[in-house]
Amino acid sequence: MIRTPSIRSQDDPLSIAIRPPPTETETDRQVRLQQEAEARRISEQIDEELRIEREKLKRSKGDVKLLLLGQAESGKSTLQKQFQLMYSPASLDSERMSWRTVVYFNVVRSVKKILVTLDAWDDIDDGSDSQSTLERQELSQDDALLVGTSRASFAGLRVGALPSEVGPPSPTASSPTKFSIPDLRHRLLPLVNIEPQLADRLNGGISVSGSGRGEVYVRSGWQARTIYTGQKLIGRRSQRAETGSAGLIVERPGTAMSTDVNLDTLVDHVATMLDQSREDITTLWEHSVVRALISKRKLKLDEWSEFFLNNIARISARDYIPSTDDILHARIQTMGVAEHIFDVDIHGRSVSWHLYDVGGARGQRHSWVPYFDDANAIIFVCPISAFDQYLEEDPRTNRIDDSLQLFTQICSNQLLKKVHLVLFLNKTDILKKKLERGLLVSKYILSYGDRPNEYESVVQYFRSHFLQVHRRNNENRRVLYTHMTNVTDTRATQAIIGNVRDSIFRGYLQSAALV
Repeated sequence: MIRTPSIRSQDDPLSIAIRPPPTETETDRQVRLQQEAEARRISEQIDEELRIEREKLKRSKGDVKLLLLGQAESGKSTLQKQFQLMYSPASLDSERMSWRTVVYFNVVRSVKKILVTLDAWDDIDDGSDSQSTLERQELSQDDALLVGTSRASFAGLRVGALPSEVGPPSPTASSPTKFSIPDLRHRLLPLVNIEPQLADRLNGGISVSGSGRGEVYVRSGWQARTIYTGQKLIGRRSQRAETGSAGLIVERPGTAMSTDVNLDTLVDHVATMLDQSREDITTLWEHSVVRALISKRKLKLDEWSEFFLNNIARISARDYIPSTDDILHARIQTMGVAEHIFDVDIHGRSVSWHLYDVGGARGQRHSWVPYFDDANAIIFVCPISAFDQYLEEDPRTNRIDDSLQLFTQICSNQLLKKVHLVLFLNKTDILKKKLERGLLVSKYILSYGDRPNEYESVVQYFRSHFLQVHRRNNENRRVLYTHMTNVTDTRATQAIIGNVRDSIFRGYLQSAALV
């Protein structure tokens, strides 16, 4: 009978393979033992990581995963801020000072757009109505630094020069209290020229191709870059961010950050420039030519531009701290996918919600797909006021039409057939203002025909189109929950979030066979 070698047998092939050579010296033995100890440590570390992952996966089976989807500038990030304000207000406070940079950037960009548009119209209102070709004209960013004045006139000005070097002229007793547009352009040029430095501070110097021209995109964690003094991070958040799978940035609630801090040099200089330029910005914003261009839609500003310019006296104060309203109105575009985790109490039970805020530009929509397979719910956000606007990436495509096409793709996606679906027809406040000013929906949406140019009629028209898309792609008879929203209105939005939370949780329990 042939004896089978045991694991302790000297004839075992494995034992023979790992047996030290007969010529092993004491030094070789020490090296071998160290290598074996390191190999055991790595093996035990891998085992521990696998154990943690198994426990994390087991716990996460009870979590709710919510995607915020929609085109760029639809209001997804503002909605995310409302969730944060409702379920993790301390984390919003910890970021408050970082939003100062965003607000300053929004103000500077708004002033720049006004000056560029004035230059395109030769600083006058010729009395004509706006033309669609001009409304969709993309003004060159390179010409913005000149804004209608000869290049030689500003040869001595450096882009982003400090206010002490090229600040606006100090008023004297003989200076006029009001200035002409060319005077204002010259006085505001140093402020306009610092825009690229603010953009670099926010996006880390990274530009995004295929996502429109002239926009600034940020990844999660941008807040940390805006509150540095030299190499020292001010108000460091605990558990600020951790990297998840596929490079996803996971943000967890942190500790509150003191607002009594010294900001970095760049932000401090911009604050000084705004303080010095306050009267000039106000004069420009209230100038009769600017008001005429706005009324005739030759100058089209976003809602956040008007909000900040109307509040320039408060924002330009040297001790300015962004209010919650300022943070909700602040505009900066998301790049990639950011996960925000909130512990939501629902009828005495605490459930972790994973809210995914995504970049909505066309060039970034491919990054949504990996999060479809385990999503529990989707809030699709459509800016219903954008019937007169066109995509930044494709000036031929109406934004309402793009939202409908995108909603069709979401409804027809097989991975999302059982996902709880909520539709936010957003920016109703802006829609009302546009209709009150006499802007005709039928001019931009030809199929609207001769229907009444009134709020209720317009809302029902757009709503019916989204419902029709849903019906055509609803084999499972899924309910579509629709809400008319203005996500900058905290009280109304948080009431809607409460309703959405309850409906999502009911659907989640049903799908989990718990009710």
